[in-house]
Amino acid sequence: MIATGTATRQIRTRAVVWLSIGAGLLLLLIANSHLVYVAIMSQPECVAHLRQGEGSGRDGKFSAARSSCAPR
Repeated sequence: MIATGTATRQIRTRAVVWLSIGAGLLLLLIANSHLVYVAIMSQPECVAHLRQGEGSGRDGKFSAARSSCAPR
């Protein structure tokens, strides 16, 4: 009778471990898919910034290396 209780406890422990691993992997997949979704959907068309050559490092204002916005 004691051996049956030990076997049941081992099966339950293995089930909890595998369910925890599966839940962790599912959480990781959901978090990463959310990050990919946010990265794709939040790309701004054009943001206000200094044009190339307008900024000076001495003033603490820097311009984009290469702007993706249309020139003025």
